[in-house]
Amino acid sequence: MRPLSHPSIEDVQLEGILHALSDPVRVAIFTDIAGNDCAQTCSAFAQVNDKPIPKSSLSQHFKVLREAGLIRSERQGVEMRNISRCREIEGRFPGLLPAIINAHALQAGGKA
Repeated sequence: MRPLSHPSIEDVQLEGILHALSDPVRVAIFTDIAGNDCAQTCSAFAQVNDKPIPKSSLSQHFKVLREAGLIRSERQGVEMRNISRCREIEGRFPGLLPAIINAHALQAGGKA
């Protein structure tokens, strides 16, 4: 199995973060992961925004989030566990992720 690639925090770029979070499914996945203290499996996101997501599409979404530096993924058996890198990104781009997560919540009709 091919090893997973995670950029160092110094290599994380603003453009990559904004691109990764420009997709409604990816931003929903990321905000859910960022809001949890524990790692989440990819299969936990088989449905996003009440729509089923095919496994192949889900894999691609997680790859984009990982390569943008937003999440860290680890294989555990047949599962992939994902955690956010919010603390690291906050150190590099202070206030960026809270602003994006807040805007996503407002747009979704929730409370910020």
